[in-house]
Amino acid sequence: MREPFWIKSAGAFADVVVAQEKGVVNKPENLSFEDAAAVPTVGITALQALITKGRLQPGEAVFVHSCLGGVGRSAVQIALAHQATVAGSCRDNARSEARDLGVDPAVDFGFDPASLARRFDLVLITAGTLPVKAARTMLKPGGRIVSVLPTPSNLARSVLPGPFRVLIAQPVTEDLEEVARAAGQGSLRLPIARTVPLSQAIPALTELERNGTAKRGKLIITPG
Repeated sequence: MREPFWIKSAGAFADVVVAQEKGVVNKPENLSFEDAAAVPTVGITALQALITKGRLQPGEAVFVHSCLGGVGRSAVQIALAHQATVAGSCRDNARSEARDLGVDPAVDFGFDPASLARRFDLVLITAGTLPVKAARTMLKPGGRIVSVLPTPSNLARSVLPGPFRVLIAQPVTEDLEEVARAAGQGSLRLPIARTVPLSQAIPALTELERNGTAKRGKLIITPG
């Protein structure tokens, strides 16, 4: 029986889950179950946004909006592993953390897009606070914009001619294997803020909803 490294579709937390075969690959032996649980959904979203939808090539320049969120942090690490240069935005008091991750320059969310005009081959939007007009300002000629936010307005904009596209991640075995391999090699890691047993899942989720998104990492729920 192989150890699962999976994408969890919408549903509930449980001791046992049923998954599609295409959404399950082997967990790297040197990766803990907790670390493995933190990676797949955000990892495959970042990978498909950058590579499948964004057509990222080695040597290109990427801007990741909200570069310290789950998808954003994954995108930074994946882009660097694909020999791209990475800039990004985050909270002002977290810019040193972003730089430590390899983001250069790291700017705060209130940055002036004109200061980064025509510098990027790809702008990846992982939070809804970067206007498309600002992203366009930052693009080189022929550049691409990819958003992971499938809002009605974004979906409508993505079918029009132009650089803007929306990514809705799909369980693709080859992509999940690449994410698992990167996690096993240590080039893709997500911080874990808290781990709780299944019996404490509801209180932990309630606290998370009341206090907003955890800023220090993922909430992991274990069956034990």
